[in-house]
Amino acid sequence: MTTRLLKYIAAIPFLALLLLVVPGCKRDIATLAQATYPANGDVFIDAFSKNLVYAAFGGTVPTAFQVDSTITYNHSTASMRFAVPDKNDPAGSYAGGSFFVTDGRDLSGYDALVFWAKATAPETVGVFGFGNDFGANKYQVALNNVALNSNWQQYIIPIPDASKLNGERGMFYYAAGPDNNGRGFTFWVDNVHFVKLGTISNPTPVILNGANSTQTSYVGVNTPLTGLSESFNLPNANSDTLSISASYFNFVSSNTGAATVSSAGLVSTVGAGTAIITATVGGAKAKGSLTINSPGVFVAAPAPTKSAANVISVFSDAYTSVPVDYYNGYWAPFQTTQSADFAVNNDHVLNYTNFNFVGIQMSTPTIDISSMSQLHVDLFFPTALPSGALLNIQVLDFGANGVPGGGDDVNAQVTYTAPTLHTSSWVSLDIPFSSLTKLTTKQHVGQIIFSGTNISTFFADNIYFWSFASAPTTAAPTPTYPANSVYSIYSDAYTNVAGTNFFPGWGQATVVTQPKIAGTNTLYYKGLNYEGTEFAGAQNVSSYGFLHVDYYTPNSSSLNVFLINSAAQTGGNAVQASRTLTVPTNGVWTSVDIPLSLFAPVNLSKVDQMMFTGNGDIYLQNIFFHN
Repeated sequence: MTTRLLKYIAAIPFLALLLLVVPGCKRDIATLAQATYPANGDVFIDAFSKNLVYAAFGGTVPTAFQVDSTITYNHSTASMRFAVPDKNDPAGSYAGGSFFVTDGRDLSGYDALVFWAKATAPETVGVFGFGNDFGANKYQVALNNVALNSNWQQYIIPIPDASKLNGERGMFYYAAGPDNNGRGFTFWVDNVHFVKLGTISNPTPVILNGANSTQTSYVGVNTPLTGLSESFNLPNANSDTLSISASYFNFVSSNTGAATVSSAGLVSTVGAGTAIITATVGGAKAKGSLTINSPGVFVAAPAPTKSAANVISVFSDAYTSVPVDYYNGYWAPFQTTQSADFAVNNDHVLNYTNFNFVGIQMSTPTIDISSMSQLHVDLFFPTALPSGALLNIQVLDFGANGVPGGGDDVNAQVTYTAPTLHTSSWVSLDIPFSSLTKLTTKQHVGQIIFSGTNISTFFADNIYFWSFASAPTTAAPTPTYPANSVYSIYSDAYTNVAGTNFFPGWGQATVVTQPKIAGTNTLYYKGLNYEGTEFAGAQNVSSYGFLHVDYYTPNSSSLNVFLINSAAQTGGNAVQASRTLTVPTNGVWTSVDIPLSLFAPVNLSKVDQMMFTGNGDIYLQNIFFHN
């Protein structure tokens, strides 16, 4: 809940006067505390109790609360009236605020907060409670989703452990939004006070929502205990379940050499071993526990070294990541995977437990990875992998409509098994898009899905798409073949055949330029689909054994080179043959020497054209025939 203070309204007892206190005046409320506090349990009975202050929560309608002398409980002098705004009200999106005192109260002699409430019609108020003092909110208690109707009813909020409330300032708070139809409503609260009923029974505190959880953890990992609540049997035969703050609990670790737990419920792994974290509230044992199994010091995944300019990050502390809807959407009813993510020395790690499959979604917006060439993932398997363990990694593109299931989705998957998958050290995977052949569109990628067999848990870090540097910074290696054994088409190392057209008009989409890379002339094909080369006439290369090409690509997933006898040489249909080049490279120039015999049935004595086809951006140097 947002607790930014918009303003103070001090309520003067017995007067319907609201005093605005300027928030710019800073004062340490703690300095007002006395050695002992009054045991005054009254909050609002016909008027405000002494030193009571109202503050509206940030984002609320600041005037939602008013004193009402018309509609009251049991003919009292006044009540508190709260006007919940309609949806999208420009004055605020909901009503909410806290009533607190500046001097503290000793509530240790009480066991409940009681009040009467009614609404204009049957409605639900999001929360009533106490312990919100616009400070630490140390002993906050919340009764959530409280049903009101048009008749006055009494409500009881038990105190989990009154002995802790010997200087409490948070007397009462509420928050309420519009109903399911977006309509606002009005409700009233009266006779608000702390009492000693003596008839509240069966306190049942809960941590971790009552589950007995087990977690692998490492030195330096801090795990907050969540799912904190307590239920009570009430004197009216009903029961209440309250959300309560960690400060009501007394937490205990069975092995402080392995893990400690603070009064705020923060579990810190401090050494190797096993520790069981349990708790009590006011002497009542809490349901639920956390077992920490710690192997000791955590070894982080290898630090990424790719330039941020060549990365689209989904999850990594090394880069700024794209917006992610979730790292575990928990797709019921078939998914069993839970998350126990952690951070060690500000290094955040995804931790998937009880694993069968899990999805990471990036839909607002989807991401365009068409300029990338690989997916990188770091994985760690903390427990032994049984025989038959396998992991699938799937990438989904939502298609041009950008939504899943729209009929234009495409996806591709790779599978890993032992020995690639292993325990005791990080598994770093770089998945080239050439392995994801069914991912035919990459402009609207919206999900990465992990699924597997015989894997119970794993950690994941540094999930990002990447490409090599967009342009090489060095020239290709200088060839060393003797000039008399080379027939050069394009190379600064040799004399090139004259009259070659490196950009014939074949209707191609490729953009061709010839930049200098480290002082060396380079053919640059940007956005390659196909690009031809026309010689001044037929070239007889039949006496040579190989075609040599140096190439560099930051992002291509397909590249082919052709030798061609055009129709002018055959007197009929053109004859061509191609060879596929391996892409992507490792971010460096790659040299290939292709036997000319592999270009059959091309007539090597009448080669008058070459062609490159594929995709991405391609840099070419040193194209020549040689022996």
